[in-house]
Amino acid sequence: MPGIDDCLAQAMGIGGAHGVSLLDWGSGLELGAAGRSPADDHAVTAAEAGDLVRLAAESLSFGEPEEPRLPLCDLILTTRASYHLFCLIGTVFDSRLLLHLWLDRSEANLAVARIRLQALAEELVIG
Repeated sequence: MPGIDDCLAQAMGIGGAHGVSLLDWGSGLELGAAGRSPADDHAVTAAEAGDLVRLAAESLSFGEPEEPRLPLCDLILTTRASYHLFCLIGTVFDSRLLLHLWLDRSEANLAVARIRLQALAEELVIG
């Protein structure tokens, strides 16, 4: 089972990656980070990412009534220069973990990055 640091290192190997973090989206607490942060501070980025994901996850419009424990799989935020992938991690216990990958839009392949990040999230939980 890969540890957090190994998972973050593998995520940094995704083409176009600027930075990645693992966080609790319920509290905005960063649990680990690698690379750069869009806000030049991983703690600030984690808090803001937590707010964004919490807003979508707790919205009645975007949830899944059949699976209220994990209402979203992922979110993709696109700016003129970047992609932000937010991959929510399902666990057997009641947690609110996610991987946030910040990508350079001109270098990244969004589809490949999404698939690789989801695979890393599954490895992190399943081992």
